[in-house]
Amino acid sequence: MCGICGLWYFARDRAVEPELLARMTRSLAHRGPDEESVHREGSVGLGFRRLSIIDVAGSHQPIANEDGTIHLVCNGEVYNFQELRAQLVGRHSFRTHGDLEPILHGYEDHGVAWVRSLRGMYAFALWDRNRDTVTLGVDRFGKKPLYYLLDGQRLAFGSELKSIAALPDLPRQLDPAAFDEYLSTGYIRAPRTIYQAIRKLPPGHTLTVTRDGQARLEPYWEPRLAPPA
Repeated sequence: MCGICGLWYFARDRAVEPELLARMTRSLAHRGPDEESVHREGSVGLGFRRLSIIDVAGSHQPIANEDGTIHLVCNGEVYNFQELRAQLVGRHSFRTHGDLEPILHGYEDHGVAWVRSLRGMYAFALWDRNRDTVTLGVDRFGKKPLYYLLDGQRLAFGSELKSIAALPDLPRQLDPAAFDEYLSTGYIRAPRTIYQAIRKLPPGHTLTVTRDGQARLEPYWEPRLAPPA
């Protein structure tokens, strides 16, 4: 288990505060005791806490593509990474032996549609400087959660609510429908969370956000039920 978080201000002249990004990242320390790292690039910042399992000596995050225009943070495991790596190795220079770098290079070649090739449990965020977008994605069953705030001025996200709750000006109003669902079932289904301002990315979905604050939520998979015998 690892933890990811990030903050993107849509105004180009507003830089991500290093203290705030550090606070968001450290709120996830229990998810990743082995390493803490961040990437700040003007108005965008990515944070990562690592629990080292595969490629212990390598696979540091955030991880960038060859020219540094795309950065990835990911929590989870891609089971078919060796198969995906074999498809990409002739066109890309791999710096690690881990399971997450194929997400990065597959996105370079195929865009967001590459997520359909992934088999595993994961939640990821991709900052694409050339496209000026941040793309979030979660696995088909939502095994790895990802929460986000999108308020027209910024995008904030994290593996847990507490990383977004580190924002000093986060609206704290509760969602009455979510509260009722929690009392009834002990669980809150995506996209709701206990906060009105924060959403949870539904299983099998990606969310692509552009510099103007527009967001495109897209399903890439849904279960197919077998017909009755």
